[in-house]
Amino acid sequence: MKLLEAHSLSHSFEYPLFSDVSLELNSGESIAIIGVSGSGKSTLLHILSSLLSPKEGVIQLLGEDLTALSKHDLVEMRRHDLGLIFQSHYLFKGFSAYENLEVAGILSGEPLETNLLERLGIERVIKQKVTELSGGQQQRVSIARVLTKKPRIIFADEPTGNLDLETASEVMYLFDDYLRDNSAGMILVTHDTPLAMRCDKVYRLQDEKLIQIK
Repeated sequence: MKLLEAHSLSHSFEYPLFSDVSLELNSGESIAIIGVSGSGKSTLLHILSSLLSPKEGVIQLLGEDLTALSKHDLVEMRRHDLGLIFQSHYLFKGFSAYENLEVAGILSGEPLETNLLERLGIERVIKQKVTELSGGQQQRVSIARVLTKKPRIIFADEPTGNLDLETASEVMYLFDDYLRDNSAGMILVTHDTPLAMRCDKVYRLQDEKLIQIK
């Protein structure tokens, strides 16, 4: 099943970033986008995840044309069907890690899974304030918050950037299991080429074009 279809996307700011970008994401599939800093990877991810409108092109998420969705329907899609993991964690600083996850569960109507906390190695720090956690622990809480809501598509910008190699590898295994068990899909942006190559498809954003290399 196609979860995302993007056709002929173009975008620019003061200068052109990319043009004529097209890709598809199917259920159970992971896609990585690599490229040098400033090539437009994060901007493309923001466009694919509905946070930014392209200058040109069409995006369908879960069979819906984004330009045809009402503001309410788009908010509902983001709340229930899309999971966004960014380099900035956007956690509620005055809350504990558990309270951050609890809010995600309340908004999505999904229960918090103990197994998820164990696989991310945060079960022992879950009651601590977010400000007491290391950058890597905050990143893992951010990942748990997204997976708690059971999204159909995960959009991730450097999701393992603050993690050591062993933890990053376990997180990728966790993503793989999640995509398979939930017929979900994932698009991630990363500078880590070995990490990217673990995905089903790999694209490089270079010279304003998106080129498939795997």
